[in-house]
Amino acid sequence: MVEHRMIDVNGIRLHIAEEGEGPLVVLLHGFPESWHSWHHQFGPLAAAGFRVVAPDQRGYGRSDRPDDVAAYSILHLVGDVVGLIRALGEEQAYVVGHDWGAPVAWHTALLRPDVVLGVAGLSVPPPFRGSAPPLEVMEERFDGRFYWNYFNLPGVAEAEFARDTRTTLRKFFYMASGDAPGADEGRQPLVDPERGWLADLTDPEVLPEWFTEDDLDVLTESFSGGFTGALNWYRNLDRNWELTAPWQGAVVSTPALYVYGDRDLVPAFPGTPELIEKLPELMPSLRRKPIRLAGCGHWTQQERPAEVNAALIGFLTELRG
Repeated sequence: MVEHRMIDVNGIRLHIAEEGEGPLVVLLHGFPESWHSWHHQFGPLAAAGFRVVAPDQRGYGRSDRPDDVAAYSILHLVGDVVGLIRALGEEQAYVVGHDWGAPVAWHTALLRPDVVLGVAGLSVPPPFRGSAPPLEVMEERFDGRFYWNYFNLPGVAEAEFARDTRTTLRKFFYMASGDAPGADEGRQPLVDPERGWLADLTDPEVLPEWFTEDDLDVLTESFSGGFTGALNWYRNLDRNWELTAPWQGAVVSTPALYVYGDRDLVPAFPGTPELIEKLPELMPSLRRKPIRLAGCGHWTQQERPAEVNAALIGFLTELRG
């Protein structure tokens, strides 16, 4: 059974869910999610002989939400993972991330390869630092309409999303899923700042089979404190670019796995399809070619739990030996 507790990490308190015994596997969720995003993975990974821990990351769920926007930088987030591993009584762990959790996982492996035994990213590929700040790049490319830029308008997105949290989450999960019409058209997530994001999103009459009303209940409750902490991650995109300057040109050397859906909007971001195609030569630590899941949207481990579990267990057991 999954057990829950609070744990002191890196100067804050994190809520964690855990199950199993054996080598530690840390599962990192993305936006707008929570530890519950991994509920399909706990049992299978524990049964395969691993100790599985999924936190609500800082700014989410029952974990602390620092007021300072700068407290959500990639260095803070990596520090949380390293501190969590230590607080759990371990020196090393396998780290898996989805959506925003993937950059945290990749950067933990990049910055602390001594701590990470193996790293897997779902949806978001490994980081290769660009030549200019990402918010500036997207501002110019999409005339300020890319969702990253919308999220950086002070107080705007959180006010829109909090008016009806349950509807917000229902629309988000459907929009980015493989079930949504046009999900395979390589569309970009653009927002009219005057209308907001939700106005043009479909509110499905029936949820996809993989996302139940109970799942939505848990997720809605986790955002009862609002969206500001979660959005603050996006408000550090340019700061992260500045902070990671010392690692310009560095490549993740830890054994790695990358899994994504062919109907996911993130791998269709500008330049990303080309990056994914070149990953095997750019990153020799990949244990196999990127795994592309047919018909899968953005919510990788929830939409395709069987395939994701098989890939993760195969990768982790191979490394464990």
